[in-house]
Amino acid sequence: MTRKLLLHLTGERLCCWLWERASLGTGPCFDHTPGGLQQFSAWLEGREDTPALMLADLVEEDFQRHLLPHVAGRAGMTMRDRRLAQAWRDTPFRCAHVQGREDEGRRDDIVLLAALTNPVILAPWLEALEGQRIPLAALYTPALLSAALLPEEARQEPQLLLVTEHASGIRQTFFQHGKVRFSRLAQAAANAEQEAERTRQFLVGAHLLKRDVPLQVLALLPLARIASPPAAANIAPLLDWRVMPLEEAAARQRLAASDNPDQLFLGLAARASPASHYPLGPRQRYYSLWRARKSLYASSAVMAACCLLWTGANIIGYSLARGHTRELQQEAHGFTTAYQGSMSSMPPAVDKTANMKAAVQIAQMVARQGPWPQAVLAILSEALERSPQIRLTQLDWRANAPGVLPVNASSAFPGAATTPALVAPQSSMLIGIPKAPPQQVRLQAEVLVEQDDYRSVLLSMNRFAQELARTPGMAVEIEQLPFDIRPNVKLSGKAGSPAGLGERSKFTLNLRWAP
Repeated sequence: MTRKLLLHLTGERLCCWLWERASLGTGPCFDHTPGGLQQFSAWLEGREDTPALMLADLVEEDFQRHLLPHVAGRAGMTMRDRRLAQAWRDTPFRCAHVQGREDEGRRDDIVLLAALTNPVILAPWLEALEGQRIPLAALYTPALLSAALLPEEARQEPQLLLVTEHASGIRQTFFQHGKVRFSRLAQAAANAEQEAERTRQFLVGAHLLKRDVPLQVLALLPLARIASPPAAANIAPLLDWRVMPLEEAAARQRLAASDNPDQLFLGLAARASPASHYPLGPRQRYYSLWRARKSLYASSAVMAACCLLWTGANIIGYSLARGHTRELQQEAHGFTTAYQGSMSSMPPAVDKTANMKAAVQIAQMVARQGPWPQAVLAILSEALERSPQIRLTQLDWRANAPGVLPVNASSAFPGAATTPALVAPQSSMLIGIPKAPPQQVRLQAEVLVEQDDYRSVLLSMNRFAQELARTPGMAVEIEQLPFDIRPNVKLSGKAGSPAGLGERSKFTLNLRWAP
């Protein structure tokens, strides 16, 4: 948030400040009267897009420090909310801050409970902000903001009292090891040294400070006030009074130098923007809507930037592609010119280039898909390798084309009578155009087994046929068995005769393969 509306609320009036570009600008102030509220509502018109931060510097503020059991998560928050409701029932502006854990025993949580005990002072101003739809982001108290103003050496003090003089009065905040213990706001007309002594006596009575132990006091004063030494030594000898210029405290927080402590606290809240000290509940809904709207704007801007980058990348790619296209066109034109120049010096071609190219493609197709027997013979060779008891005696191979009758045992091989289909015009598929033609193989083989072992002869032949049938597209047909096993045929021969079995161990297979 670069532009913020800062509201400083005191018991007498509400002053408006504007934070923009790390600079704090003054605004109008409004009294706690009906007329002041109307003027404040009118001044808020047209500022619905500026988030607001409220700093409540009120006397009606109470602090309590408790030791609560260490409970984490939602259960711990519920326990602390219940303790807050028990301590202050009449105000919604109450909060609990866990400041650490005890070093011994159960190691309970050290919890600081704080509340603005008079919500009537805040209610009309918050209603005016809500009526004008101002996004109220947080509600702060100077007591909890003042911890950021302590120098590093002051955070190590076991007891420290921070004194600041505001327009609403003198605020005194008591710290233990850099943690806020309580805070009180005295009247503006009071003396700072006397109020510090009263606070020390209160701490002694509350057993927070030993009676004879000096109290370290750190006062934030303008340079003009520091020139005169404080009268604390005469008023309260047990106060160890130290002074730090407001300008030095502002420089530590990277804020503009000022002699007004209210501006210091407002600038600290605007620059750091910590989480709200007191919960606002439904009064923060316009801030949630404002933040959601800003998130949508930011995401839209990111998407628009991505689209612009993508469009720019496409334009650059298109420009590069056009440049490459021109280069390729020039290169192609040069090649065409060189080709035409080289062709002009050559004798006339036998045929057109397209026809020659087609002839080359046909030749490559015939070489790749032609009916060559190498493939089917390789398949047959692998089957014979796995069947060593089979010996090939005769092999005939032929390629078939669509429309031609399949070759059979009576007409496919030498010695068979020719048919009109064989002398008809041959199909182009016989040479592999447009695809490889089916092939047919007729083979004769014999089974090498012992004599009279008819079962082994049949098993060997069947295994050989099955080996061939495993090839994709291969169809195997047994044309002739090694011996006739039909039941109506009379057996002849002599058992134990090698010649008889040798004549009957030959068989014939017809193979049809579609590659």
